[in-house]
Amino acid sequence: MPRLVPSSLALACAFAAAAALAAAPTRIPEDAVRTAITLRDRALHDDTAWNLTESLTTEIGPRLAGSDNDLRAREWAIAKFKALGFDKVYTEPVTFPKWVRRSEHAAIVAPFPQPLAVTALGYSPATPAGGLTGEVVLFPTLDALKAAGDAVRGKIVYVGFRMQPHRDGHDYGIGSTIRTHGPALAAKLGAAAFLLRSAGTDSNRTPHTGVTQWEADGPRIPAAALSAPDADLLERMAARGKPVQLKLDLDCGMDGTYTSANVIGEITGSKHPEQVVAIGGHLDSWDPGTGAIDDAAGVAIAMAAGHLIGELPKRPDRTIRVIAFANEEQGLWGGRAYAEAHAKDVARHQLGSESDFGAGKVWRMSASVKPEARDAIRQIADVLAPLGVAYDAQRPGGGGSDLSQMHAKGMAALSLTQDGTRYFDWHHTSNDTLDKIDRDELDQNVAVYAAFAYMAAQAKGDFGSAPGAFAHDGAED
Repeated sequence: MPRLVPSSLALACAFAAAAALAAAPTRIPEDAVRTAITLRDRALHDDTAWNLTESLTTEIGPRLAGSDNDLRAREWAIAKFKALGFDKVYTEPVTFPKWVRRSEHAAIVAPFPQPLAVTALGYSPATPAGGLTGEVVLFPTLDALKAAGDAVRGKIVYVGFRMQPHRDGHDYGIGSTIRTHGPALAAKLGAAAFLLRSAGTDSNRTPHTGVTQWEADGPRIPAAALSAPDADLLERMAARGKPVQLKLDLDCGMDGTYTSANVIGEITGSKHPEQVVAIGGHLDSWDPGTGAIDDAAGVAIAMAAGHLIGELPKRPDRTIRVIAFANEEQGLWGGRAYAEAHAKDVARHQLGSESDFGAGKVWRMSASVKPEARDAIRQIADVLAPLGVAYDAQRPGGGGSDLSQMHAKGMAALSLTQDGTRYFDWHHTSNDTLDKIDRDELDQNVAVYAAFAYMAAQAKGDFGSAPGAFAHDGAED
């Protein structure tokens, strides 16, 4: 028995040491902080992101998933990654249903005939040849539609929720829910078609497109969005007390499946190349505009940040992985494919964040990390503070649209919230064009991404990525 005491003591000490090591706070060395500040300041005077955004919107233009420009955009991204000096450039396949848009028309035929500006929603089926005509029933909200019962059978449903502009764009949560779920609900109630006031905050005669969702075996009906002035017109006519008859003619629908790809560029880590800091944007866009704010800017921000880190005299300790995601717009297909392909590597993802909210200045940072990494997050926040970025320690960080899928599997994540006050004026419309981007604000985004990514790559310790690590953090990115 006397010999067992020292052995037990040694074992207890070993466990205690291991526990202490596991609980050791993550920190960012001072030399890495200084380098991040240099990166931050350099990014504010670098034109890489602007040149990339200009190139993608000018040379490729609209990038509807599954279109000819989908392939051209992938080839563009591969060439740009290589030209920017990334160490490794590759693609990973993403397969999804292919939806096509051919034409769309709408008009009020009674009581006062007038044409309408309309756009079909993604995954909408076509109307019968020659269009369909029906009486419109109007609802202010989705909840009002849910209570309608048989009142909508055989009619055209319209939901008229008005989004208001906010810095964080929170009304889009309501507007997008109406767009994605409203058509399926109306179809179940027997409606002939579905219209909504565009999920946007502008007053232009430019309707906002976007995807809708259907149950696999549920009914499907033609679905479209009206521009805000035309939604106003429809509501004014209905207020006169006479039935409003509307003709809708959509030529669109599914066309098999298509295989695209996530395009990935890496600056290889010098000490831990298998561990990655993931940043990115999505390469696809909707087709009315050139996808400048959604999301050429996001791709350019991430590419430029990786490029600047790659130009440092020494490679970072961990790999900087920049991902140009495929088909975010029609259901996070690229993000889901990436998460499935890399689920077993979730613990190797040090930290991640995607840019997909335009190019307005980043004004808020939040994080989902382990408690022992909060001091390191504060170090990042201190470097970003001079850029006008405030750290909200009470909010979770979801990682952005596509990387939210990896976060759901346990990747530690940041949310870097851009100023979205005007984002939904242009989002998913023909007005999503290069002129909406302010070069100085774009550069501020690059400065944020370059500084945070480098600091995360240099951190002593990790941020808590592990399978299921943040399953209940409430992040909604």
